[in-house]
Amino acid sequence: MPAEILETILDTVGNTPLVRLSRLADTIRTPVVAKVESLNPGGSVKDRVGLAMVEAAERAGDLKPGATIVEPTSGNTGTGLAIAAALKGYRLVCVMPDKMSSEKIALLRAYGAEVVICPTAVPRESPQSYYSVAERLAREIPGAYQPNQYFNAANPAIHEATTGPEIWRQSDGRITHFVAGMGTGGTITGVGRALKKQNPSVQVVGADPVGSIYSAGANFTPKIYKVEGIGEDFLPSTMDLAIVDRIEVVDDKESFLMARRLTREEGILVGGSGGSAVVAAMRVAREIDNPEALVVVLIPDTGRNYLSKIYSEEWMRANGYLEQFPAHSVGEVVSQRAHENRLPPFVGVQARDTVRAAIDTMQQYGISQLPVVEGADGMEGADDSRMVGSIQERTLLDRVYRDPSLVESSVGAAMDPPFPTIGHNADMDEAFDLLLGGAPALVVTDRGERPVGMITKLDLLEFVSKHSRRGHVHR
Repeated sequence: MPAEILETILDTVGNTPLVRLSRLADTIRTPVVAKVESLNPGGSVKDRVGLAMVEAAERAGDLKPGATIVEPTSGNTGTGLAIAAALKGYRLVCVMPDKMSSEKIALLRAYGAEVVICPTAVPRESPQSYYSVAERLAREIPGAYQPNQYFNAANPAIHEATTGPEIWRQSDGRITHFVAGMGTGGTITGVGRALKKQNPSVQVVGADPVGSIYSAGANFTPKIYKVEGIGEDFLPSTMDLAIVDRIEVVDDKESFLMARRLTREEGILVGGSGGSAVVAAMRVAREIDNPEALVVVLIPDTGRNYLSKIYSEEWMRANGYLEQFPAHSVGEVVSQRAHENRLPPFVGVQARDTVRAAIDTMQQYGISQLPVVEGADGMEGADDSRMVGSIQERTLLDRVYRDPSLVESSVGAAMDPPFPTIGHNADMDEAFDLLLGGAPALVVTDRGERPVGMITKLDLLEFVSKHSRRGHVHR
């Protein structure tokens, strides 16, 4: 058996896996998988770009032995450049905005890069902006070269040549939607081009922070946002907006809370921009609601660069991100109830069944109320099923006590009115309002109005109790 020994760490860049998000998307019929770029050696998708830009510059003769590379970066491209520079013998100067995490700065210095910090809250044309400072340093340092990922064709080209074809191959051509954050535009442009060459109907979706030019367009008003690595206040040439079919705007709070969920529920440690992309992917997947579709979302970097920020309770609270929490759907409550209680998602009885059979079913599953249906088998919603009533322990006891022979009658003769229904994508607050308003239980239905589950006040209490410990839910 031949030895599997790579020549350098640069040989490990790329060929990252697709991983199914089975827990986050467990209430969504559309499968969602992640392209986990955080498994690159430097921890991000920018390892591809850093190496590609260096090698393109070497081929063009722009980088001479021992030269200095100067780059404006949010940190991840700097890391990719730093790995390449360390192996190829270049000096690297990274110019960063001051909103970047301390971990990113420390990481760059660990690889031997020099880091220059500039203010975030200045326009791009300001002499103080990190773009302007990088351009000045590139002019002033003898023999310096600035790859400039915002205007370097090697940026989208490497994704068109590697990342996009990898996704097509790994998904066996089944991908229908690709979702990624939009920063320089290199990733979404290159991957989008590669996928649309294979199948022009593949939809490309960009995640953009509030305050970025991509989603604001002609009405652009610059706003400061805390998510790192995506969004811009100008249009880089590496971004081809014609490739992007749809843009989803995601705010900082949604991004950071989703990143924390990815880490705690899927075991994938991600940064805020990865959280943004997954928020957008979940929106798209819910809207599609098609098990034959396949949403692929790109996770651009690891959360290890953000331990002092989005994974710090103190930082999150200081910035107002743990004061309120994102809404959960009714479908999530149904899934938790079925998983923890080992119940089928939906348990019901037929109107033609006997009352005795209904009592046996309640005893079997340890429940005190059952929906009554016609046209289904009593366990899973069928296309022709409809709700006709309910069996409730309290009223049934009274009736059977008064007339014991009722146990041999059909359920239809002893049932109460049907439970109210609620869609599986409805916000949990709506379920709270209905149950606190007097409904004994709610039947959860899919888009075709078929019953797919049932929830009670106790189910909501158990859900809130579990997720409030994680910092996920607030009423």
